[in-house]
Amino acid sequence: MAEFPMKDHRRPFKNYQARHFNWSCSEDGRIGTVTLNRPNKKNPLTFDSYAELRDLFRDLNYANDVRSVVITGEGGNFCSGGDVFEIIKPLTEMSMPELLEFTRMTGDLVKAMRRAPQPILAAIDGFCAGAGAMVALAADFRFGTPASKTAFLFTRVGLAGADMGACGLLPRVIGLGRANDLLMTGRVMSAEEGLAWGFFNALHPADDLLAKAHGLARSLADGPWFAHTMTKTMVNQEWAMGIEEMIESEAQAQAICMMTGDFRRAFDAFAAKEKPKFEGN
Repeated sequence: MAEFPMKDHRRPFKNYQARHFNWSCSEDGRIGTVTLNRPNKKNPLTFDSYAELRDLFRDLNYANDVRSVVITGEGGNFCSGGDVFEIIKPLTEMSMPELLEFTRMTGDLVKAMRRAPQPILAAIDGFCAGAGAMVALAADFRFGTPASKTAFLFTRVGLAGADMGACGLLPRVIGLGRANDLLMTGRVMSAEEGLAWGFFNALHPADDLLAKAHGLARSLADGPWFAHTMTKTMVNQEWAMGIEEMIESEAQAQAICMMTGDFRRAFDAFAAKEKPKFEGN
């Protein structure tokens, strides 16, 4: 029987050339950084940047180098959401099929981020609103600064708070009552509230924000990467499971991880009183 050439489908992303945001990688290619780069308008998204971000996170499933991703914004802000004149105004002139195509595309970005095998860390300074807040919410970790201001602004423009998965994702992160507060009022969540409610994993001074995010990204990238990927997969899948399915799924996931070289390397290092060197396989 012919062997399936799985490795032929994987490729490096270190030299990926982004068109609608900045992309950079660490020297070893393990840490990728997305930087939203329209600082004069607080880094809003456009039709093109939505689509390219969606495609990048989808394609990272096939990366053979990138093991963690940091997403941030230039100029002291994260992302102000959809560009008012480049997205909002055209939406008011679209037909229903065109609108549905757009809303499905924005949701596909969130799905691509959740399905990407790499842990994603959002480094959030300043304004984080609308679709920008949803990009942050789709990440696996969120670091903020004391100046971080997060708002799910959809009701402010006459839309439902149900956008890009907000009504499902936000209650899971901060609780139902708090999510109702933010999604229905569209008010700003302060950095202190975000930390207390579990939206932020930590707050750091603005000057330290990226370094702290890259520090965690490095720790994850150099750790048992296959096991991190499995953990992210199970966190996503178990939301819709009962206890029986959860326990069985985790039994299978852990048995798979026990077959990896990293599991053996960890034991050998422990026995030798050394620090394990994980290789992600």
